[in-house]
Amino acid sequence: MQTFIENLPKAELHLHIEGTFEPELMFEIAQRNEIDLPFEDVEALRKAYDFSRLQDFLDIYYQGMNVLREEQDFYDLTWAYLTRIHKQNVLHTEIFFDPQGHTDRGIPFETALNGIYNALQDGQKQLGISFGVIMCFLRHLDEDAAMATLEQALAHKDKIIGVGLDSSEMGHPPEKFTNVFARAKAEGFHIVAHAGEEGPPEYVRQALDVLHVERIDHGNRALEDEALTQRIVESGMALTVCPLSNLKLCVVDDLKNHPIKKMLKAGLKATINSDDPAYFGGYMNENFGQLAEAVGLTRDEIATLARNGFEATFLPKDQQQALVAKLDAYLATA
Repeated sequence: MQTFIENLPKAELHLHIEGTFEPELMFEIAQRNEIDLPFEDVEALRKAYDFSRLQDFLDIYYQGMNVLREEQDFYDLTWAYLTRIHKQNVLHTEIFFDPQGHTDRGIPFETALNGIYNALQDGQKQLGISFGVIMCFLRHLDEDAAMATLEQALAHKDKIIGVGLDSSEMGHPPEKFTNVFARAKAEGFHIVAHAGEEGPPEYVRQALDVLHVERIDHGNRALEDEALTQRIVESGMALTVCPLSNLKLCVVDDLKNHPIKKMLKAGLKATINSDDPAYFGGYMNENFGQLAEAVGLTRDEIATLARNGFEATFLPKDQQQALVAKLDAYLATA
């Protein structure tokens, strides 16, 4: 089964580029920028990647982000991610980045975006990985700050395909950002949002009714509401599920109790993603592999999850179909 997963063509739709910051690269960039990290070495930093809740993770996530200063830093971060996923047969990725986490530190919006985007372009040319960039608003900040960030993004609509909502979920419902998402939608951006990871099913409902999302990031807790679950099934909307993230942040207490089979049985269009793989213990193959072993996924279920990933992209239909054809060709011979 592991070989089947390793060679399986995949798309990744829930990936925070800042969450791919491996300790070795963090130390390398920190030294280049003459920034002291509060850790003695790489191993001490890796040991700090032990979380009991979302906020514990976010604290160290933002601390690590602080070493990113120059366009080359963002390029190197993104390129490191691309070379990893290329080896894991990821053919398409739609990545999140958090501009407010950088502009609030005095880093120009363009510095972060251009470094990320240039690496993604090189990844498409050299590695054959197609891509999209989704800019996320930090939900622990206010809507005015999000609107200011959206204003900055308008000059870069050629590089950014969508907007999302991430960071601390509890106490920051989707409706807090009603106006900025309405503006983003009017400007032609695709709309996604984290909902139902720690937050209640009501947050998922608000993401649908208030923000008008096209995909739900996480969405686990939607299963607690049968009517809501059925509504999502009937809409055909995808959930970008992140198994190792769910385990690391204690959304599930054991991967054996992950609801992925329940999602598939209900007819939900679940996809598998790595979220913040440097912090959560694995990229796409690790998420597929460990989940498959823990809950006993069949080959057909794994294939369905991969197919859902391609069908849930924001690519034009012909490009979606071309990727699905590659998956079908693999399944015919695997």
